[in-house]
Amino acid sequence: MDPITILFIGGGLILVLLIVGVVVSATSKRADLEERLGKYLEEEKPQAQKPETSALTDWVNKRVEKSSWGERLSKELARADLKFKPGEYIALYVIVVIVMAGIAYLLGGREAISAGIGAVVGLFLPNMYLKQQQRRRLIRFNDQLPDMLNLMVNGLRAGYSTLQAMEAVSKEMPPPLCDEFRRVVQEIQLGIPMERALDNLLRRIPSEDLDFVVTAINVQREVGGNLAEILDVISYTIRERIRIKGEIRVLTSQVMYSGRLLSLMPIGLICILWFLNPSYIREFFAPENSPCGWIALGVAAVMIGLGYFTMTRIANIEV
Repeated sequence: MDPITILFIGGGLILVLLIVGVVVSATSKRADLEERLGKYLEEEKPQAQKPETSALTDWVNKRVEKSSWGERLSKELARADLKFKPGEYIALYVIVVIVMAGIAYLLGGREAISAGIGAVVGLFLPNMYLKQQQRRRLIRFNDQLPDMLNLMVNGLRAGYSTLQAMEAVSKEMPPPLCDEFRRVVQEIQLGIPMERALDNLLRRIPSEDLDFVVTAINVQREVGGNLAEILDVISYTIRERIRIKGEIRVLTSQVMYSGRLLSLMPIGLICILWFLNPSYIREFFAPENSPCGWIALGVAAVMIGLGYFTMTRIANIEV
């Protein structure tokens, strides 16, 4: 068999295994924080059921988690509900970059520029997936928030305390809302003040609607008042905001996707032409065409950036 064919098959298998690993890790049932809290709230698992990690993985995780950058990365992973530690995510990041650079190197005539293009694509892929998961989870959380408030209101009117109402939410509501409020209840049961537990929830879920709820609960605990009535009014307000946001999202989705498509199309065409006919793209960088080639590419990049910024600003409507 031809060596290049073997390399293609090997690269494809590595990519498939990588995708399977990401899916399996992202859909695991327990988050890292829940694992740590479970040591105190649940019975200890048998030793055979505990996941085994290598010494290198543990060392990388400890070094990354101690840094401020690692803390920010942990917060981003928690917002996306990805069951990765910071060190594991960095390892995945490096693997994606290497695999994409290798595939582009083989497809692009074994040139360093082709490997660079693949590496740049690999740099963006993990972050794009992370941001997409964060957006999807935030939308699901906001959509479930009015039903959660109605459940809390009914519980408070039936005589529940605030903590008991949150515990009912953690048992009755679907994920991701039940997962987040389960963490809040677990933190409070461990002795963390409710204000701090709710602030931790707000850091994991950066939702404006949730901010209203957290502020109402904190104010009621300080000055008193009818929390059930306050949450009932907030529930109606959030429902109207969700309805208006949904209508705006439908009306502006075409503009958003058009802006992204039109901005990525020239870049994609240049990359495709490089892999199909590198000599054609090299004309931009030829000495006899300098500096016209660089100026043309610079002007194109500026116009693409301005067009994308303008279309996103038109579609960005605050409610």
